[in-house]
Amino acid sequence: MTTVVNAEDNGVQLHGFIAQGLIDVDGSNYVNDDEKISTELTELGINASYQFSDRLRFSGQAVYLNGGNRYADGLHIDYLLMDWSAFTNDKWQVNLYLGRIKNYHWLYSSTRDVPMTRPSIILPQSVYFDATRNMSVGGDGGAITAKYFSDEFGDFDFRVSSSFSSISDEQARIILGPFSDGDLTHETDLQASIYWAPTLSNWRFGLAITDANFEYQKKRQSYFTSGDLALTRNYFNGEYQGQNWTFSFELLQEKMKLEGFLHDAFVQQKTGQGGFAQLEYIYDSEIKLLGRLEHFYADKNDKTGTKLEASTLGGVPKHFGYQHEAVVGATFDVANNVQIQLEHHWVKGTARLTPVVLPNPTVNSHEYWQISALQVVYWF
Repeated sequence: MTTVVNAEDNGVQLHGFIAQGLIDVDGSNYVNDDEKISTELTELGINASYQFSDRLRFSGQAVYLNGGNRYADGLHIDYLLMDWSAFTNDKWQVNLYLGRIKNYHWLYSSTRDVPMTRPSIILPQSVYFDATRNMSVGGDGGAITAKYFSDEFGDFDFRVSSSFSSISDEQARIILGPFSDGDLTHETDLQASIYWAPTLSNWRFGLAITDANFEYQKKRQSYFTSGDLALTRNYFNGEYQGQNWTFSFELLQEKMKLEGFLHDAFVQQKTGQGGFAQLEYIYDSEIKLLGRLEHFYADKNDKTGTKLEASTLGGVPKHFGYQHEAVVGATFDVANNVQIQLEHHWVKGTARLTPVVLPNPTVNSHEYWQISALQVVYWF
């Protein structure tokens, strides 16, 4: 977002973006059930900030999304917050955020809501699961951040937040399945992270943790029973900034516990693992190339999915136990505020396809599948 519109120098800044593309998925229902080329790759956004004083700023962003089966479409308020600079000196900067806050804890969590700031059209599903996009961007609550600058040890960022998100009926069906007609609520969410950029180094490293709980309340004729979902995620990431290239990685361990849902006595607990390694290369001032490898296992103790298939008597094939991808892409800057993004994914496995609780092997019967996407982005 390079152009700023100032309203009579009163501290108001307005930005926006329009992104439209085509996406073709061969072999899964990642976007649609008929696997036809789709225009469901739409992102429209407007954001604004107002610098009320030297220490107080207000900002917000509204978006319209249409991504097919990836996430709930429609209008969303990604963030609407107050940013108070509570304390600043030559070593420390402390800020307090209240409202619908943003998630700054993961490597790309604070930039995934704006298409031209992402490294690719589709972020690594091993970590940035599309089905929980709206909850992962941020939520209603508060956060505190503290930055410490040291000539000897480098720069440190400390972040703590607590928030919750409203979950629409469509979002609940994407996560749980088409038989969900009850209410899924986001009860608690606590996140913390620390980032370190060593002195005289191009590296930056981060550790983060998320602890969240969800509750499902059935309705009278609901297919599911009432239940609880507890989710704990641990992250480790790193990024190296070279002159013409950037290398990044992020590792995830995800503990999930389901109680109820399928029947009152049902309990399922598993630990998933995933991550990606990515290389971005600036070919020239107008072209950027990307390559990425990523892996995800729904259960670290069942990496081949054999136990999953056996426990469901073959109802859920073993390829729902993992998902691995190889991705290549390119971004072309055709003007100061216009980009064309291209990418292709080769995928093995279906562990990151929705719904999560009741997988759909009927429309996801292929172990190997592919994604091709093109998106044009304009911003102001």
